This record gives sequence, C-alpha cells and structure tokens, in this order.
Amino acid sequence: MRQWPQSGELIRGRSRIAEVESHFVGLRLGVGTRRAFGDTVVVEWSTDYGDGRVYRNVSIAELEAGMAVRVTDYWGEPFTPPPWRQTLAEDLEMPADGTWPAAEALTQH
Repeated sequence: MRQWPQSGELIRGRSRIAEVESHFVGLRLGVGTRRAFGDTVVVEWSTDYGDGRVYRNVSIAELEAGMAVRVTDYWGEPFTPPPWRQTLAEDLEMPADGTWPAAEALTQH
C-alpha cells in the first residue's frame, strides 16, 4: 500500500504500485538518510520532478516480517494527480481530525 497525502491517493497492491511508478521516467533523486526504528524505516530524499526545483521529501515504511506493507510518501507540496491514475488509485481518507489534519483544523502554536 502506498499513501500519498499530498495528492490524496491510496494505491493498493504491487501491480498497481508498479504501474504508477513505471511512469516516473527520468525522475532524478538522491537518497539522504535512512533510519530504522523497529518495524519502521524513515528515508529522507530529494528530487527534481522536472521543473528544475529541488524538493525535500520523506518516506515512512511500515514493515511486517521485514517487508514493507505500507509506505507513506510526503512530498514538497500538494498536487493534483494526473487523470491516468484514476483507475489505479483510491481516495486517501483524510478526515479533519485524522493523521493529516485539514487546513481548518490547524492551530497557531
């Protein structure tokens, strides 16, 4: 399972994930730091999505028996997913009080 909060997408299954990632042709990226915390791996990485800007990203993988079963990728900024992904993705549930609070739920600290 891949969760992409910035685009509101959830991709389930190896074949669907592979299909989506097969479209990432020419993606330039550099992996910074990898940290393991029990059954969780956090990877900091940077990429240029083709617009000449460098984005700083984080991926969090949840492991079961040493295999990633859920990966959440946090990218530099929100975006609208391309139409071709509609048949491969589900809407990622993002309730206002959930893991990814809505703008209305943000407070000043």
